[in-house]
Order: sequence, then C-alpha cells, then structure tokens
Amino acid sequence: MERPERELIRQSWREVSRSPLEHGTVLFARLFDLEPDLLPLFQYNCRQFSSPEDCLSSPEFLDHIRKVMLVIDAAVTNVEDLSSLEEYLASLGRKHRAVGVKLSSFSTVGESLLYMLEKCLGPAFTPATRAAWSQLYGAVVQAMSRGWDGD
Repeated sequence: MERPERELIRQSWREVSRSPLEHGTVLFARLFDLEPDLLPLFQYNCRQFSSPEDCLSSPEFLDHIRKVMLVIDAAVTNVEDLSSLEEYLASLGRKHRAVGVKLSSFSTVGESLLYMLEKCLGPAFTPATRAAWSQLYGAVVQAMSRGWDGD
C-alpha cells in the first residue's frame, strides 16, 4: 500500500474513532441486515438474542463492538507493517472459526465496514478512500484466514 492510501485510511479513521461505539453499531446493524444467520453466533451466558436490536443493545455485545473497533484501530496504526499483526490476526481467525463463523462471512463484514465508513464520512468517503480501505481490509482478512488453515 502506497503512502497516499495509508494517509486516506488514517485521515478517515480519525473521524470514525471519535465515536467508535456509535459507528461500530452501524457496522454490526448492517452486518445483521445482510447476513441474519450470524445473529445466533452471538450468545452470552447461554442467552440467545431474539432480534438484532436485542443483540446490539446488550452490554456484552457492546463490549464485542469495542473490541472489533480496537482491532480496526490496530490495523490502521500498523498500516505500514501489517505483518506485525499477522500472528494476532491468525489467532483471531481461529477464535472466529471456533464459534462457527464461516470464512465466506468476511466479505459481508467488509461490505458492512465500507457501509459504516460511508455513513460516517459522507462525501469525504471518496472512491480513493473506499479503495484504500478495501485494500486494508483485504490484508486483514488474509491474515485472519490463516486461522482456517489446516481444514
């Protein structure tokens, strides 16, 4: 990734990271709209959520949103050297696989991420910014997908 793309990512993330919980909720609401079959994967204390809204308002899930936004923040912070996060991301991939997430769902997560960025940034979410984020997300998914290796 070239310097201009890295700068677009950092600049746009500064805006998003001002309200990570709000924007993370937008990401997950979109994810559940696009792939409702993911909702049953989120259970806390054996509690099954009856609706996406029920899930999105639970304290445990809000904690999950915070963690996801921290992972994105780490990727942005290390955009020059994502290889430094490879083991961590592969481990995160293994954790997702263990709870039943399918590798194919990561494309829906990517769509949801881009949707959230577009909603947050408005006109500042240019085609160049979209392309830079797509490239970053692709690299993150590639590292996380190592958690599915060996199947």
